Amino acid sequence: MSPPMKDLLSPTRLPLLTERLKLTGLRPTQQRLALADLLFSAGDRHVSAEALHGEAQAAGVSVSLATVYNTLNRFRAVGLLKEVSVDSGRSYFDTNLSPHIHIFNEVSGELYDAPLCLRPEVLEALAPAHTQAVSVDVVVRVRPRHASQEA
Repeated sequence: MSPPMKDLLSPTRLPLLTERLKLTGLRPTQQRLALADLLFSAGDRHVSAEALHGEAQAAGVSVSLATVYNTLNRFRAVGLLKEVSVDSGRSYFDTNLSPHIHIFNEVSGELYDAPLCLRPEVLEALAPAHTQAVSVDVVVRVRPRHASQEA
């Protein structure tokens, strides 16, 4: 028998996570809190629903893949996460809400932040007259060079 979900949450982060969910209008259910703990306890990261489901299972959190998808989409809808679509069938959820560029390795499937800074004045310069930049969605796709391409 697995331990109760409340026993799996970090006691120091539980009040902070509860308040964070309440501020967005989400009810802090045990499953949402457990997934939030996994998502936000490791700093900025990119995670797929399947990967988060695996992390939850490994941590002893009893949650279905459908619940993970629903939770990630609710977190995205209230502004706790950004969704990064790298192709029609693959999305990652990003805990870094600042404007930034992503690098996606097509071979390994790894998504990471580019070491570039998008300052507010750069974003403003990109926006056409009488508009303002509200978000940035840039994914640079990379793959290893093959010896034949280097010649």
